[in-house]
Amino acid sequence: MMQARSAPPSLRVALMASLGAAVEWYDFFVYGTAAALVFPRLFFPPELPPLVAQIAAFSTFAVGFIARPIGGMLFGHFGDLHGRKRALVFAMVIMGVATTAIGLLPGYATLATLAPLLLVTLRFVQGLAVGGQWGAAALLAIESAPADRRGYYSSFVQLGVPLGVVLANLVFLAIGAVMGARDFAAWGWRISFLLSVGLVLISVYINHTIEEPAAGEQPRGGAGRDARPPSPVLSAIRGHGREILLAGGAFVANNTCFYVAITYVIAYGTAHVGLDKQTLLLAVMFGSAAMIPALILCGALSDRFGRAPVFVTGAIASGLWAFAVFPLIDTGSPILVTVAITVELLAISLMYGPQAALFAELFPKSVRYSGASLGYQIGSVVGGGFAPIIATGLSMRFHSTLPLACYLMAMCLISLASVLVLSRAARRRPVYLD
Repeated sequence: MMQARSAPPSLRVALMASLGAAVEWYDFFVYGTAAALVFPRLFFPPELPPLVAQIAAFSTFAVGFIARPIGGMLFGHFGDLHGRKRALVFAMVIMGVATTAIGLLPGYATLATLAPLLLVTLRFVQGLAVGGQWGAAALLAIESAPADRRGYYSSFVQLGVPLGVVLANLVFLAIGAVMGARDFAAWGWRISFLLSVGLVLISVYINHTIEEPAAGEQPRGGAGRDARPPSPVLSAIRGHGREILLAGGAFVANNTCFYVAITYVIAYGTAHVGLDKQTLLLAVMFGSAAMIPALILCGALSDRFGRAPVFVTGAIASGLWAFAVFPLIDTGSPILVTVAITVELLAISLMYGPQAALFAELFPKSVRYSGASLGYQIGSVVGGGFAPIIATGLSMRFHSTLPLACYLMAMCLISLASVLVLSRAARRRPVYLD
């Protein structure tokens, strides 16, 4: 039955889930910034050419994305059986420990080949944690929200991504402002990783301040309770494999365009255009800050006009603007660089704002965590994990950014097609979360 309109929306749950997501994404993104600015020289042999070392650093960045589907399966199984809150707290603790350990890790000069191996291992653990975090935080907000405002309330969890980017870049800028470039490269960057100790404290706070959403929900027209299967992951794959793959396809554009905009452009702007890192970090921060109100607006618009129309508009806008991003960056103008990144991130918001609600509505509660997390994390591997590497490789091969824009457009077309298929199929399957 439809939830009573008089039931109060749980804004507190949404805000707490958003807080946890923001700090966890900070930990995940601070690695990407370090991979662009510090890791090529610190964790790899000094005799490597700079571009090869950059690709090697971005490869360790991609390891986190490879681990994310595994984390989605592990935490999805745990969260569907034992609750979303427990899974979220567990994921946050793991992320805090792994990120702090990276901040303490000696470089290649001390550990030789063991240094990049340990870096890859810790990045893999980061990926496991973030693979479980998104599903738990999103479902805590969605399953606690009124039926007609799930897009709006779930968008607060999506805020964790731009907030994490802003926090990561702000910390790097602040550290760089109070110390010289040599000290920053030698040890100053580690401060941003050691700050993640606070994530463990936040996880304890969340554990004691929010409640698990009420159980018991079924698709419209169904009968009986939504019983828990013995293996939610396997049940999700067997019964909803098509929806999982299409959800992954829907996410590839969002993730590819986003990581090119916040990670690759830093390496590209410093190496090819000669921009200083502060200019690029400030541009990424400004664009990410603009995403915060945009995500809430886009989530609310999806409650009014439907998930698919808002999402499709974002896929088209992101693909078209991709052809303007790098020509604007090539001008070297700080204002045009900021415009290039900000407009792309605003277009991405049209996809990311309604995404949590779109994915949650694909699956019954018994396998929702597993199904939504798998779709999200599969898309993250195909989209974000290899995007900086592919972008660097295309730049090396063609010495032009036009192939990169075509690559981004192709990812947007995949997401566009996936969402249209999901929208058409929604009229023929049971309606969950109704």
